[in-house]
Amino acid sequence: MRTSPIAAALAAVLLSGCTVGPNYHRPAIQTPDSFRAPTPTPPETASLADLKWFEVFKDERLQELERTALVQNYDLRDAAARVEAARANLGITRSNQFPNFDAGADITTTRFSRNGSLPLPAAVAPLQNRTFGEATLNLLSFELDIWGRLRRATEAARANLLGAEETRKAVMITLVSQVADAYFSLRELDDELEISRRTLTTRQESLDLTRTRQSGGVATLLDLRQGEQLVYTAAETIPTLQQQIEQTENQISLLLGKNPGEVLRGRSLTEQQMPPEVPAGLPSALLERRPDIRAAEQNLVAANAQIGVAKAAYFPQISLTGFLGGQGNQLSSLFSGPSAVWNFTPQVTQPIFTAGRLKSNVKLQEALRDSALIEYEKTIQTAFTEVSNTLIAHQRVRESRVQQELLVAALQDRTRLAYLRYRGGVDLLLNALDADRDLFQAELTLSQIRFSELDSVVQLYKALGGGWQ
Repeated sequence: MRTSPIAAALAAVLLSGCTVGPNYHRPAIQTPDSFRAPTPTPPETASLADLKWFEVFKDERLQELERTALVQNYDLRDAAARVEAARANLGITRSNQFPNFDAGADITTTRFSRNGSLPLPAAVAPLQNRTFGEATLNLLSFELDIWGRLRRATEAARANLLGAEETRKAVMITLVSQVADAYFSLRELDDELEISRRTLTTRQESLDLTRTRQSGGVATLLDLRQGEQLVYTAAETIPTLQQQIEQTENQISLLLGKNPGEVLRGRSLTEQQMPPEVPAGLPSALLERRPDIRAAEQNLVAANAQIGVAKAAYFPQISLTGFLGGQGNQLSSLFSGPSAVWNFTPQVTQPIFTAGRLKSNVKLQEALRDSALIEYEKTIQTAFTEVSNTLIAHQRVRESRVQQELLVAALQDRTRLAYLRYRGGVDLLLNALDADRDLFQAELTLSQIRFSELDSVVQLYKALGGGWQ
């Protein structure tokens, strides 16, 4: 028996089917040759983001906080749960591509009345109790995916799963940077508190000296009041700093998934070690390293696949159902020949008139795909901008820190000389107080700049996509 070419071709179509809708191709993205920065970064493949987070942050206490956060943080746990939900949804969607089998059985016992409206005489039904049984096996419940509707739906669900996994990595990056940023902020506030207490001690000693000189008639009452002003100014900053420290500790505790409490410290602000070099790497590598870019691309893949699902609705939907079983009034003969039942039902459903619903649905999915493409391109450009901004901040803040250190050194010497001249009786107290005031503010500013320099490394590490390894 020969098989005609037409029949063979039809069988091949039925078995393999085609897939309507556009296949996904990664959009062409124009990447810059280098990241914009005050000092252009050399085109090297190495990147700061290639380091593990514990290779960037050397403080042992900070590392302990990071490990705790990566286990207990609420946002990260929620992101992991969303990954599992997307994986389960993929399993549900993918199962529609395969036949479904199930079985069922029931037993019914009925008592017939001799006195009803249709009584059955004893000659016809000797027993009033009758038992009926039924057992069925649904051998087949299957939709032929000729046009690829189910395969496109599975493709979209798989892309959603990959996107959820990339989103989890993006949450991890954000978490690592948030914990490091909050910890360095805490150490900066500790440093400001130490400066304030040291300054308060120095000013209190100067005030005691002024009181002594005022009682001896050497200093005036104005000198005394000016000395008191500086003491009270330094004392006022301490409660404010303590408030900020305690609130920052609570912020860190929340990131760690803990109740508000004290945070153990490690190295001081000036002892923090950072990589001596912060290479940015190639801009093209950023597309593969940052999880938010890959998540945006998976959203684009899913939106593209949904177009195929929408277009498949134009074509006939072919489904096959069938069952095999038995029905009888005696369980012993339930599966015998006379009691056997079976059914096989091919079914074809073809839309004829939908008032433009199918066409509008295709246009809707195409618009959603275009929106996902725009979001993908915007995510890439945002990433390039973030890297450039953090490179600019890192280089400029480092320059500012060097100049501020020179300023603090000059003011320290000026303050020392001004107090020596005042105590020697060759200069006014006002000059010493001005020098002391300027030094106090300069030291606080230097502490803030040092934090900004550390924070610029944290933000650059985050912008480059490091921290999820």
